Amino acid sequence: MQRKRTQPRLIQAMMDIWTLPDLRRRILFTLAILAVFRFLAHVPLPGVNLEALEGFFGEHGFFEMLDLFSGGAMSSFSIVATGIYPYITASIIMQLIVPVIPRLQAIAQEGEPGRQRINRITHLLTVPLAALQGYGMLIILRSQGVTIEPLGHLTIASIVTTMVAGTIFLVWLGELITERGIGNGISIIIFGGIVARVPEMIGRAFIAAQDPEGLTVFIILTLTTLILIVVFVEAHRRIPVQYAKSTIRSGRMYRQSGSTYIPLRVNTAGMIPLIFALAMMQLPGMISSFFMNPTGADPNFWNTIYNVFQANTVLYNGLYFVLVIGFAFFYTMVIFEQMNLPQTLQQQSGFIPGVRPGKATADYLNKVIRRITFGGALFLATVAILPFIVREVTGVTVLVIQSTAMLIAVGVALDTMKQLEAQLTMRRYEGFLK
Repeated sequence: MQRKRTQPRLIQAMMDIWTLPDLRRRILFTLAILAVFRFLAHVPLPGVNLEALEGFFGEHGFFEMLDLFSGGAMSSFSIVATGIYPYITASIIMQLIVPVIPRLQAIAQEGEPGRQRINRITHLLTVPLAALQGYGMLIILRSQGVTIEPLGHLTIASIVTTMVAGTIFLVWLGELITERGIGNGISIIIFGGIVARVPEMIGRAFIAAQDPEGLTVFIILTLTTLILIVVFVEAHRRIPVQYAKSTIRSGRMYRQSGSTYIPLRVNTAGMIPLIFALAMMQLPGMISSFFMNPTGADPNFWNTIYNVFQANTVLYNGLYFVLVIGFAFFYTMVIFEQMNLPQTLQQQSGFIPGVRPGKATADYLNKVIRRITFGGALFLATVAILPFIVREVTGVTVLVIQSTAMLIAVGVALDTMKQLEAQLTMRRYEGFLK
């Protein structure tokens, strides 16, 4: 069915979406869930000085990352302060231990029932991780003098229980979006938290307008970063694959052949290396904050460690750069081993032209994935230290390029657009892309 092109493709695609009842219902459902999430993010828990809490988050980069995953709920100490970070941590742990533990590996190979059991184990692991994170957060806030008054054991237990319930509730909302809405629910919730900070960033831009040259350079670097993120998120290497199958018809054997390709992504690891590296870099400073002398007293060894591991130092950003590259290679190889592409190709009678099946195919794919991962790792490491570079180049300290947030937002937006594209294509409508 042909349509006259009276509107630009993007506008026409948006109009087509709202004319389809099921797609319209899914989008409205997703927006309703996001509204519930943002409401919960503004319901505070008792016992914390919010002004002191805001200053605390401004000085600790690791907690700023946790606040990113909670959509700002942690900096306001709301009932969903722990966000979905415990679930993300549990998912990462399961991805790493499933290939190591034979029992879990056998469960993962059971198809859809196995996937559901692994998902159930991940949910169970989320509960103690959320409790540990919530309790640890309270202890750190109390040591930094952020709590209004000493909290009793019953109050601490009730606050931690509320945080755990908030995390599980957010995970449930995310799964509802995945099932009845548009896109990956967990990613959509993170995306909603990032977008909610846009008004704050616009307000800071008006403050930074007092330095027009620095603000201009900042805007140019931000747009360049956004373009590069889109390019690297979509970048992949196509490995050609041919299939040869034999079929028997009327007592005769016929050979059929076909060709396709394996898309090996340049950034297979996604955000995981940034999370791991940031956690490692913030750990020394977090530990030293418990033992260093207060401001005004003579500094001790722990004061030195705390000052070294601050995000505005060259040493910190250099180590951060190296750790991101290391974790990118490690996590990519773990994921690639789980895919077991050589065995899958052999079982499906597929082969790479010019490469023998079996070990030769495995060696070839490992060589390719290592080469393209090097480029992806350099990109992630550059994104990780980009706020420091931009601050040094532009001199603008009021605004900071949230490169990590941009990476998440671009990935979620592209994935959601692809799902909408697929829905429109199935109904013979033109989509957003191409």
